Amino acid sequence: MRKGRPSGCCYCYIVECADGSFYTGWTTDPAERIRAHNKGRGSRYTRSRRPVMLVMLEIQSDRSEAMKRERAIKGMTRARKQRLIDESSGAATALRRIELQHPIAVRRE
Repeated sequence: MRKGRPSGCCYCYIVECADGSFYTGWTTDPAERIRAHNKGRGSRYTRSRRPVMLVMLEIQSDRSEAMKRERAIKGMTRARKQRLIDESSGAATALRRIELQHPIAVRRE
């Protein structure tokens, strides 16, 4: 287990791509996942839309809940996703809470 992250912890996230589109996913390691997206290894969708910036991060109790939340967000309209991002406590704050050791691209409030 990594320092600062509970065992079995999962996250649902939204990144904003260079073209302004949103991509939603889930992960157990947000920092590594964003790095993978920015290296072209995260997903086919983001590969051609780099760089991506983390704009929302939510902690989920387990993998199943993270996957359910991802599916729910993917079903939202762009406007609803934007409201969700605007209403969130901020990706930068969430990342500080899990004590990242390496910097990644995060849109600042």
